[in-house]
Amino acid sequence: MKPARIATVLALILASGAAGYWAGREGRPIAVPPSAASSSGASSAKGTEEQQPILYYRHPAGEAVYSATAIETAEGQPFVAVRAGEDVTLGEQGLIAPEEGSEAPAASGKVLYYRNPMGLADTSPVPKKDWMGMDYIPVYEGEQPDDSAVMVSAGKIQRTGVKTEKAVVGAIGRSIGVPGTIALDERLTSVVSPRVDAFVETVADVTTGDRIEVGDELMRIYSRDIAAAGAQFLLDLGSGIPAKAMSGSRLRLKNLGVPDAAIRDMETTRAVPESIVVTAPLGGVILERSAVPGMMAEPGDVLFRIADVSRVWVMADVPEYLVADVAVDAKAVVRIRSLPGREFEGTVDQIYPEVRAQTRTTKIRIELPNPEGVLLANMYAEVAIEGKANAGSVTVPDSAVIDTGNRQSIFVDLGEGRFEPRDVAVGISGGGRTEILKGVSEGESVVVSANFLIDAESNLNAAFGAFEPVGAEQ
Repeated sequence: MKPARIATVLALILASGAAGYWAGREGRPIAVPPSAASSSGASSAKGTEEQQPILYYRHPAGEAVYSATAIETAEGQPFVAVRAGEDVTLGEQGLIAPEEGSEAPAASGKVLYYRNPMGLADTSPVPKKDWMGMDYIPVYEGEQPDDSAVMVSAGKIQRTGVKTEKAVVGAIGRSIGVPGTIALDERLTSVVSPRVDAFVETVADVTTGDRIEVGDELMRIYSRDIAAAGAQFLLDLGSGIPAKAMSGSRLRLKNLGVPDAAIRDMETTRAVPESIVVTAPLGGVILERSAVPGMMAEPGDVLFRIADVSRVWVMADVPEYLVADVAVDAKAVVRIRSLPGREFEGTVDQIYPEVRAQTRTTKIRIELPNPEGVLLANMYAEVAIEGKANAGSVTVPDSAVIDTGNRQSIFVDLGEGRFEPRDVAVGISGGGRTEILKGVSEGESVVVSANFLIDAESNLNAAFGAFEPVGAEQ
């Protein structure tokens, strides 16, 4: 054969192989012009090839255009029919022409059904072609798979980005997100109230909202009861009665609300003061001021209400079904809607022993430091509570679970391109992982990426329904 003719033949073969790459990468036959065959066997096989079935039609100019039926180009040239005798196989070493007289080994046994040549979940009890004109492949006895595993080629696994990860035993702790509000710590709130009838002489220049320190003067009061008790104390003090015997008069002054400093002044000056100075019992914020100069106060009247806001509470409403996942001393992160971008960390201090009938929620109290005083009572908050960790469970990444609403499933990698869909029972989720109660064992590889593509290709619903091809029993 002349070099020019050899070059022409090779060019035609390579053009056909490049255009039919879609078929060659799957190992199926592709078309090669009749001139690509050896010149010695072309004339002898011509008559036989014309009797063989037409697989498809190719572009007359060798372009990558194919058709399942006879058509023409825009210029009116008819597409060239490609028959079975013209097929070659694209193997690892390139284009390999079939040997003369070679035939595919005949399968033995009863044909159960015919499956789609592209691997789709479509079968037929009789021979037929798909929309591209490709023959359905017969499935014989003994060839049908004994499980619902999905076969995926290595090339497709790489192209679609299928990734797997082993199921492991570990602990899962989830974050419980609930709404809440800021409240004052009841233990850090105090009121200033007289224990006897008292006349308010003066009031310090403080108002509601002002911050005060412990011991700061709030007001001066005069009381006849305090004056009488003070006179008796001085009388006992000057009569030479032993200190132990006069402890009763001292105790009476304390019970009437006289500060220790005022009692010490009486011992020093030997005089009853005209008015008693009332000081702040703790430092914090004045929440209420009812005292005004010149007023007459009765026992129990609230003249001042003061709160220490260095520590506050967050009252969160946790749904009934999540209460069991919350424990005392659990960590919590609080975000305030009016303070965007800031987070405050605290701990669960109390789980109230009651479920509200209207909302089916339980109150959870969280202690929160407030050194800057920016957290104010009744602020709205978003609370994330660290739930109890469920240790010793098989866990997989969240992306491995396919949730259809009615069932949860996972693809298990069986190796060699085989993936088995399984029904699973899931538990809690947290930290990007899901607890698997049933269906997957420790150490098994599960698909965590592109599992929905495998799902679509395998017709998952048919696999889970113990799909049996039509005609399998015929």
